[in-house]
Amino acid sequence: MLDPSPEGRRARRETPLTAAEPVLLRHDAEGIATLVLNRPAARNALSLALMNALQDALDAIREDDSVRVVVLKAAGPAFCAGHDLREMRADSSPETTDHLFRTCARLMTSLVRLPKPVIAQVHGIATAAGCQLVASCDLAICTEEARFATPGVQIGLFCSTPMVALTRAVPRKAAMEMLLLGEPVDAAEALRIGLVNRVVPADRLDASVADMAGRIAAKARKVLAVGKEAFARQGEMTLDEAYAYTAQVMTRNMAMADAQEGIDAFLQKRAPVWEG
Repeated sequence: MLDPSPEGRRARRETPLTAAEPVLLRHDAEGIATLVLNRPAARNALSLALMNALQDALDAIREDDSVRVVVLKAAGPAFCAGHDLREMRADSSPETTDHLFRTCARLMTSLVRLPKPVIAQVHGIATAAGCQLVASCDLAICTEEARFATPGVQIGLFCSTPMVALTRAVPRKAAMEMLLLGEPVDAAEALRIGLVNRVVPADRLDASVADMAGRIAAKARKVLAVGKEAFARQGEMTLDEAYAYTAQVMTRNMAMADAQEGIDAFLQKRAPVWEG
């Protein structure tokens, strides 16, 4: 979804980045892959090129055993202002529009199914598909000034695709209020409804995300993958199905070398040495 707010409209009036400038940056350190949305002049609107670049990065990270955690952040004054309206209006044929939203759906699904935890590092606005991006990540930390919205209803285009991620991240009535009003919620409200995990001062955002990412990265990579997959799958099951499934997951997990090492380390009062 696009963002019809004043910030989003201003972003669409600004000159886009040159084709030579990468729309996505990646930095790796100590098991943490940081992906940076890099269309600051457009408030990091999700152009097709940016979505494809992000998808390619996630596909590469999926196969990269050196990565334990992913941080998704953005350059410039905002996290993400939604889809690129200028691009959408340039070719609004049903075929092109369908391709764009299918690309977006695959991207959001990849975030959920990536076998590595993903932390959204949010500042400024995260609206429409930008809010969807935050809701699709496993964890989110934002600044006190951050704002979130699904504003499509204000221009006659209901945020139906962002709704998929939003309704899986926050309570039903909170999601409907955001979707029906289309008005921004502040960081405190985003925290209250569970859209974000923590709200921090702007000058503490980098350090807070790095601390959380580092503590997660210290865990066993294979165990994190098992847990993330199980978390997503059990949420779509009935209570009896979920317990039957997770019992099987824990049985398989118990047979893993990392589980045996972790239990032995606990009993022997030492730090565990993970397999990989």
